Amino acid sequence: MDISNPQLLLKRVINVKAIVTPLWKEEVTQQLQGQINQTDQQLQQIDVQGQRAITEIQKQGLQPPGPQTLQQIENIQTQVNEKKSEMLEQKNQSLQNLQQVQMLELDQEVNQFQLEGFFRAEQGDNLISKMQVEIVLRDGVIEEIRGDI
Repeated sequence: MDISNPQLLLKRVINVKAIVTPLWKEEVTQQLQGQINQTDQQLQQIDVQGQRAITEIQKQGLQPPGPQTLQQIENIQTQVNEKKSEMLEQKNQSLQNLQQVQMLELDQEVNQFQLEGFFRAEQGDNLISKMQVEIVLRDGVIEEIRGDI
């Protein structure tokens, strides 16, 4: 290594963008629909599990149920309702994302995700320019790398 021109190995965040194509829209729509379906299944499971737990408590308890049994049932119902509320919020977010994807125009660029990468920097380099790198994908294939690699 040449000591007269020291280099640093630095890490940067790289934005990965996708160009909206019919295939991209279809894939993202399927992913979001899968998330929505999974959330629906989880909502059903939460209901069933909650009812099972309540039924077990009722079987073990006295008739009519005492205050402790009623409190246990109420706690389970509260937990079930809180979890269902979280799941419904996730479902609504997925539905909003699905609606946004449908409204995107073809050939529009959208942020897909970020990843980290390393680069060499040395005296005289423009650090700001080296930090601003983007990868543009079309149907999963790199179409363009923008910035100072």
